Amino acid sequence: MAYIYITNGKIVLPDEVVVGKALCYDAASGKIVGVVDTVPTDAACIDAAGGYVAPGLVDIHIHGYLNEDASDAKPEGIKKMAYGVAQNGVTAFLPTTMTVSKPEIVAALDTVRALKQESKTWDGAEIIGVHAEGPFINPSKKGAQAEENILTPDADFVLSHKDVITSITLAPEMDKDHACIKRLAKESDILVSMGHTDATFDEAMSAARDGVGHATHLFNAMSPLHHRNPGVVGAALSAENVSVEVIADTFHINPGLYSLIAKAKGRKMVLITDCVRAGGMPDGEYDLGGQMLVLKGIECRLADGTIAGSVLKLNNAVKNVLDYTDLPVNEVFNMASLNPATAIHCEDRLGSLEAGKDADIIITDADIKILKTIKKGRLIYAVEG
Repeated sequence: MAYIYITNGKIVLPDEVVVGKALCYDAASGKIVGVVDTVPTDAACIDAAGGYVAPGLVDIHIHGYLNEDASDAKPEGIKKMAYGVAQNGVTAFLPTTMTVSKPEIVAALDTVRALKQESKTWDGAEIIGVHAEGPFINPSKKGAQAEENILTPDADFVLSHKDVITSITLAPEMDKDHACIKRLAKESDILVSMGHTDATFDEAMSAARDGVGHATHLFNAMSPLHHRNPGVVGAALSAENVSVEVIADTFHINPGLYSLIAKAKGRKMVLITDCVRAGGMPDGEYDLGGQMLVLKGIECRLADGTIAGSVLKLNNAVKNVLDYTDLPVNEVFNMASLNPATAIHCEDRLGSLEAGKDADIIITDADIKILKTIKKGRLIYAVEG
């Protein structure tokens, strides 16, 4: 046993924040031992300096970072992303493909598949699988996705890659009789998400009954909430089995809605970044699925002004929700850890600081700046100085 104790911190658990105690983990096994009252006098300790001790963050929707993109299908690019987001407190993620051509999607899936095992031991975030955003979407709500690559929902294609596809975004109204949705629900554990969709409220609610369990970047690229036609937004907020993604960069959604969504969805509110390759980079022009993206501040747009992803860091999403709501600290951290882990069926080992789970831990300051990132009991990032 190689027990290490994190002391002098505010320990963020699913239902409370604990002070005056220590978090113990076993560096040898890479597992959490638990919260303890006392620390042995000769123990190895990490001083949290009064900061938050929280679970590693889980980003289930991220296209790129540091001028790399999952759809490029470059192993070194995926690795660069993994190392980069670890500095933002992310210990597990789903590299996310766009609606590019089918051969490009397959190449990206093959690349991620080949890296999954290695990612468990490298000094970056672990790859859980792929979020395939498209290509089975509605052209009328394509957003920054390329219309020429949009296809009719194809369960055989998705199921042939079910070992690596963890989540898929599709438009349920494009899936005749929900044949694809029903097969994915029956034959896999893939999280089926409705997004880039112009479905009506009734169509979306029907899809939720047939196997859709998630909504991609709520409010964005979907039929809006209207008092006579609640649309996909209304269905996503109403359906008890549907979790929802929120891009909390203060731009994609007015921050005044964060509390409302949290009240409606509880632990089914999931913070994501939807970050593109411009993330971590200076303002300028970047490629996005073969289209030109212009980054200015926190805004990413195509040449025609269409909003195109974000440059959000997941720890900053946590900070934004804390700043704009009165929600408890533990609930907000859940949104970026336990809630996404639950959505992709990894909550048995990820997403919270509970005994027996992976020792994926972050230490932050009061402003949620990442001071240390620990993955499976190994320190993989520490702020300089």
